[in-house]
This record gives sequence, structure tokens and C-alpha cells, in this order.
Amino acid sequence: MHRDHETEAARVPRARTGPGIAIAALVLAGCAAVGPDYRAPEPALPAQWQGPHEAGGREAAALAQWWRLFADPVLDGLVEDALAANTDLNAARAQLREARARRDLARAGLGPAVTASGTASRIEGSAETGSGAARELYSAGFDASWEPDVFGGARRGLEAAEADLGASAETLRDTRVSLAAEVARNYVELRTGERRLAIAEASLAAQAETHDLTRWRREAGLVSELDETQARTLLEQTRAGLPALRTAIVEARHRLALLLARPPGEVDARLQATGTIPGAADRVATGIPADTLRSRPDVRAAERRLAAQTARLGEAEAARYPSFRLTGSLGLEALALDRLFSGNAGTHALLAGITAPVFDAGRIRSNIAVQDARLEQARLGYEAAVLAALHDVENALVALAHSGQRRQELARATASARLAWQIAQHRYAAGLADFQSVLDSQRTLLGLEDQLAGVTGEHSAGQIRLYKALGGGWTPEAALPEEPA
Repeated sequence: MHRDHETEAARVPRARTGPGIAIAALVLAGCAAVGPDYRAPEPALPAQWQGPHEAGGREAAALAQWWRLFADPVLDGLVEDALAANTDLNAARAQLREARARRDLARAGLGPAVTASGTASRIEGSAETGSGAARELYSAGFDASWEPDVFGGARRGLEAAEADLGASAETLRDTRVSLAAEVARNYVELRTGERRLAIAEASLAAQAETHDLTRWRREAGLVSELDETQARTLLEQTRAGLPALRTAIVEARHRLALLLARPPGEVDARLQATGTIPGAADRVATGIPADTLRSRPDVRAAERRLAAQTARLGEAEAARYPSFRLTGSLGLEALALDRLFSGNAGTHALLAGITAPVFDAGRIRSNIAVQDARLEQARLGYEAAVLAALHDVENALVALAHSGQRRQELARATASARLAWQIAQHRYAAGLADFQSVLDSQRTLLGLEDQLAGVTGEHSAGQIRLYKALGGGWTPEAALPEEPA
């Protein structure tokens, strides 16, 4: 059968030298791809974190859904809804689908292309210049073409597309991490604002009582008008601060609605019940720095971009070398339709070609220089991502420890200020102290309560910041869109 095939091929003059070149191309197609082979970087990392941290391994399951550690059902629902509907996250999903399609397109470029065709024609010549007879021609068949990837340019392109797909997947995960942290942070700001407003309103009610008491004592001739004026001044000063607090609460609700891809006000019903400022355990098992680099999607994405650019450098270098192309056709041809499928109607052809760059005014060399510079940029981008991740965790650990210490100290100071205010009130009512001591103690108490609420929210925000810095909010086992679970 092989000898018969060679005999038939020899009948087509342009294919006589084709098989030799084709066989050579097939052999060369197994050669190694030109350009540098990618090796994942191994950055030098500290053995442990410098900031205060919990010893022991990371709690991967807890970090995957760290917002549940705050034990707030409203927060849980907001985060889950945002992860399902947020526009930025959906855009990242669309980018992942695009990267997957580009990978499939690059993979398809490695294989042959086959097309089917069929024609029917009728030509009637001129009686003045010829016989005037009509001639019919019918044909059908398949055409195939293939460019053997001898020097690996297409394979490097596929490597780059695979790495781009990985980078898109990590970008999607990074968007998820950032989104969960942003929802939680805005929720904490909302509850902190509500707590500060409640403190201000309670202080306003107490100051109104103090003002009424002072007014009655002035009317009774027990105190001067100055005492009543000072009490009214503090009352109005506190009242003047309420609009700003209410504005901050409304803005926080609107930001949450935006993160959930909802119009302003649509999530207000879920947030009507005033809740406490959520908080989790102060200690988090952070693991070692290497764990964080494995968990941070932004670092993983930077590593994939470095891999993609390494492959693109090889793709550019492959342009220096010759390229091969094989084309062939197999079909039927006859002068009559009823003879198209006869034994003598078969045709076939095979053509092998080669092209090589001779002179391009330095285009290939310049493109290689461009890709090499981009590779250096990708390498520096990866190093910057690693350093940023390490600094994020260290800064979060220190900030969390200091905000926790400040919260404890403010709690003690607030308790003392409340006792001082109560004593000042009793002494003033008994005529044993002037009104200034009441005003001072009341002003101090209000300021400390407001600071305590603020630092409590700051502490919770610090916990969120640490969970984000550790790369919490996703799991490697979670299936990406359009991937089998």
C-alpha cells in the first residue's frame, strides 16, 4: 500500500519533492523550543513574621470565609450577595473566559486546518473564436494545511496563553479577596457610625436634662445666667455634630449597595436594625511568610505574568528561524456530474514550502529587545508584589496589636470619665461644686465614648485588613467559572 501511495503522489509534478521536505519538517517539529525555559522564582523570605502573631499553622478553612468569624449574619449575607452580583467581579469572570478562549485559540494553531469545497461550472465558448461548444466541470474535495512548529514559536505562544489564563484566574480571585474585605470594611464603618450617633444622641439627651436643671436653678436664683448659657452651648455643640454622623451612615449604606450592584437605598431594609460593631478574635494563626505568598492571588498573578512574558521572549526569538508549511488536497473532478464519483475522478496534491527571514531592517531583533525589556518589567513586578505582601501583613499585625491596646486603655478611661461625670453631677446638685466641673466632665465623657467607638471600629477594620493581607477569601479547590468542579 505504501508503494501504491508513492506512485500516485508521483503523478502530481509539484509534489515530487514535497514528501522529503514534509518528513524533514515532521522530524524537526519534535525539536526543543527556542528561548528561555521558565523557572518559577524562589524569593528570599524571612522565617517568621516580625510583628506580634499567633504561632502555629494557618487555619486555611477559616481564612477562606474569614467574615464568618465575626459572627454577624447580616455581614455574612452582604458578602455572599456581593460575591454573586458585584460588577467588578463579573467583569473579572468575563476576562477569565476571554483568556480561556485565547488559550484555546493558541492551542488550535498547533494543529492542521482542513476545509471542504465543492464547485460546479458551465462554460460556453464563442462560436466566432472557437467551436462554441459548452463545457461543464464539477469538483469536490478537501484542502489541508499545517505549519509544523519546528522551532517552538507556536508552543511558546501557547505557553504564554496558558500563563495568561492563570494570571486571569488569580486576578479573579484577587478581586474576590478585595471585594469581601471592602464589604466588611464598609459594614464596620456603618456600624461604627451608628454607634457614634447613638452615643451622641444619648449625650444630647443627658445634656438636655442638664440644661433644664440649670435653667430651673437659674429661675430659682440659685445659679447665674452664665451656667445656663454654658449648658446650652454644650447642648448645641453636640446637636451640631449629628448631621455629619447621619451623612456618614447614609454614605456607608450607599457604598454597600454599590458593592452589591444595587441602586442606592435598596439594601437599607437589611441594615435598619442597628447592630453592634462586629469583631473577631484578636489572634490569627498567620503561618509563615511562604504561606502568605502561596495564598495571595496578586502575588500568584504576578508570577503567572512573569511566566507568560518568558514564553513571549521565546516566541519572539523563534521568528529568527525558518518556518515550514505543508499543504495538500484530496478530491474529485469530472466533466459530468454523474462521473464525479467514478474511479478515475480522484485527484490529490501535496506541497511543502519553507520561508526564512533574510532582511527585515532589524524588526525581529527590535521585537526581541522589546520582549526582553517587558520580561525585566514582569520580574520586577513580581518582586514588588512579594515585598508588598510581606509589608501588608507586617503592617496589619502591628496596627492590629496597637489598636487593641488603645481600645483597652480607652475603655478604662471611659469608665473613669463616666464615674467622674456622675460625681460632678451629684456635687453640683448638692451645691458643693461649680457648674464648670459638670461641663468639663460631661465633655470629657462624650469625647472618650466617641473615641472608644471609633477605635473599636478601627480595630475591627484592622482585623479585616489582616485577613485580606493573608490572602483570605478563596480556596484553591473552588472551581472557577466554566471549569469542571
